[in-house]
Amino acid sequence: MRELQGDGAVGIRQCFRGCCYSESIPLAVSRSSIKLNEEIARGAESVVYDARLNEKIVAAKKPRLSTADDLDRFHTELQLLTKLKHPRISTLLAAHAHPPDYLFLFKFYEHGNLFHALHAREVNFTTQQMLKITIQLGDALEYLHCHGIVHRDVKPANILLDNNWDAHLSDFGLACYVDDLKRLDSTNWKSQGKPTGGFHKKNMVGTLLYMAPEVLNKETQTTKSDVYAFAITVNELFTGVVPYTDRKTEAQAHTVLEMNYTEQQLSAAITSEGLRPVLASEANGCPVALSSLIEQSWHRDPSRRPSFEIIVERLQQMLSSLEEVPSQEFTVKKPPKTSIPMENIDWAARAQDHCEDTSEVAQLCQEFRSRDLVYTPTLSWGIFRTRGGRETMEDRHFLLPNFSGSKDIHAFGVFDGHRGYEAAEFASRAVPSFLRGSSSKPEEALSLAFTRTDSAFQFEVESERGSRENWNPGCTALTALLINDRVFVANAGDCRALLCRDGQPFPLSKDHLASDPIERTRVVNSGGSVQWQVDTWRVGSAGLQVTRSIGDNDLKPAVTAKPDITVSSLSADDEFLVMATDGLWDTVSNELAISLIRDTVKDPAMCAKRLATEAVERGSRDNITVIVIFLRPVSTIERIY
Repeated sequence: MRELQGDGAVGIRQCFRGCCYSESIPLAVSRSSIKLNEEIARGAESVVYDARLNEKIVAAKKPRLSTADDLDRFHTELQLLTKLKHPRISTLLAAHAHPPDYLFLFKFYEHGNLFHALHAREVNFTTQQMLKITIQLGDALEYLHCHGIVHRDVKPANILLDNNWDAHLSDFGLACYVDDLKRLDSTNWKSQGKPTGGFHKKNMVGTLLYMAPEVLNKETQTTKSDVYAFAITVNELFTGVVPYTDRKTEAQAHTVLEMNYTEQQLSAAITSEGLRPVLASEANGCPVALSSLIEQSWHRDPSRRPSFEIIVERLQQMLSSLEEVPSQEFTVKKPPKTSIPMENIDWAARAQDHCEDTSEVAQLCQEFRSRDLVYTPTLSWGIFRTRGGRETMEDRHFLLPNFSGSKDIHAFGVFDGHRGYEAAEFASRAVPSFLRGSSSKPEEALSLAFTRTDSAFQFEVESERGSRENWNPGCTALTALLINDRVFVANAGDCRALLCRDGQPFPLSKDHLASDPIERTRVVNSGGSVQWQVDTWRVGSAGLQVTRSIGDNDLKPAVTAKPDITVSSLSADDEFLVMATDGLWDTVSNELAISLIRDTVKDPAMCAKRLATEAVERGSRDNITVIVIFLRPVSTIERIY
């Protein structure tokens, strides 16, 4: 049964299983009529592409389907979408619900999602515009609730904005009928796979920042859970601040939030302590009546939250009491004309601009050339990197064996970015470049490379700052120079270098954390502030745990870039060297790291992958970069049984 749609899409009106049917939406359009272009969004459950359906611009959502349950959820969402028809809900144009490719094809919304508009583009909406978006979202949710549907994932990232900046609720992957939710209670809760961050994936669904207390307490979700998420979302719209942070930009807020709360701590604070985001006020353009409505809507007791019928009625009254202002009056905040958009800056090239153009590194190892070497290590190396639980990768690294053509010198480094990737990107190019141009002894060369990189990056940040007052990216840094039979390690922060000596862990670096009394005293004596926040000592208003880093301009000079240097002589007792960002060490001890490598195929890349994989399995949510360097000949087929 085929039919020709108005937009030229030809397709069967039912899915492959026969469980989904639509009179107006083709559910099996020809795959040849769909062209996927660039990726525009990525989530845990799906990837969204800019696409073409018979040359018409659409948004193609490709779900991740790895199990039978995933396929069931696809059909459940498709059944729901074919029944929804409301101007404030994203429009499904077609689908490809036949194997092997499964796709949803939606109308393309020109201005993307609200989260990106607020925190990446920094759109400055007028009060009227914000109220209009709030009412439109309320209309969509009132429609769903009238049809017995709970969305369960209301948040700015799921609100799409069209060319007129009108809002459309999207992403119904977690939506569920109220009657189905009533069958779920504490007696039949069970996890699907391993718990993630303490939350069960199957029944506790949604996004933590917008989850209602009853959801976090594993109680039955209701329409009032959507009301709570709506309140958090509207508050974010008016304040422009990511919930539970003091940051407006996505990269900064992500880091600050994770440094101040674990998921368990945040959920406990929300449920037990009544923690809520800072309430929007008149200073944010939020009417007093709306502030009051937000407070009612995120009340701890679901029965005290108003329905969307009441919410929309009150919002309409607020809008009518305001003077009409044309929608063109809201603008996008732009940096000064002299500033380049952040995503267009080539930080690696900027780093190179600060370094001398030289390939001479002989001075670094000159003092060792005249010595009689008792032992010469044989090197092989490998690396593995993963984003872990983060949406972006802020780690960077360099692998420079035979540094600048010298067979006696090998250089390796890892850099862990925070408050953005920029410092790590810059440092991963600048540190080896400054080393390459140095004529100092190795210890001095390493120290100067770190401090010069820090000074150069501070200069670049200030030159590009413009109106970005709270933009202060930074990174921790760890670099190892292997020169003949010596290893020189420079560390600033909490990346870690670990040597396996005679089968035992031998640390080559020390973590620089505010929890260390010596480091804490040094920070205070340098004019910085250290306070106990949530679960540990942290530096300054940024809540930084580390006390040494490259960048972090707002915390200088207390948070110094000057590294600690260690020097070790190598012998036949030394098996391998591990260098990794703190995403590994958060869940893997020194002893376990040594044990895992000694119990793995003796290939350095495979060993690095096993360490990172183990860290993720044990609950690490951070970016992870692991470099493993073998120091003596090994067989790649050697196994320990």
